[in-house]
Amino acid sequence: MTARLILVCHASTAAVRAPAFPADEPIDARGRERAAALGRTLPSVERCLSSPEQRAMQTAEALGLNAVPLLALRDCDYGMWCGRAYDDVVEREPGAIAEWLRDPSSAPHGGETLQSLIQRVGEWLAGENVLRRQTIVVTHASVIRAAIVHAIEAELPSFWRIDIAPLSMTRLTGDGARWNLTGIEG
Repeated sequence: MTARLILVCHASTAAVRAPAFPADEPIDARGRERAAALGRTLPSVERCLSSPEQRAMQTAEALGLNAVPLLALRDCDYGMWCGRAYDDVVEREPGAIAEWLRDPSSAPHGGETLQSLIQRVGEWLAGENVLRRQTIVVTHASVIRAAIVHAIEAELPSFWRIDIAPLSMTRLTGDGARWNLTGIEG
């Protein structure tokens, strides 16, 4: 049996619309409505997982899923930038933003490096590939980008070249040894 993952990005939030570095904020009304509509189209799967953060858990609920929260699926830790507008950070800390975007091993915000995010997600994916289950996962754009980079064995800086929209679905299939990206919708 093949492992199949449908990675659903959480619904829109105030931070997504700003844009801002996320805090643990709720989804907005529009996101809740769109998630409910999407939920009616999702296939049946063996299990559902979610990031433990509020925006992911609320999205799973709006999708009609009984998702089990998993710490490995949490968003990237943006440290002292959490909750701040991206433009504000660029204006006040241009060198720090430039370093963070250039160097996957840096974390000038005091949180998690891009390198460690991709490693964390890759370790989780390795375990999922062995299980060979069909799973829907509700998580964050950063986690989904990390999963894609890991699955296709891309260079770490390519993380910044992948756009993941709220409520988009990314499909991965695994054969027990490796993952393949089979589609992105939305």
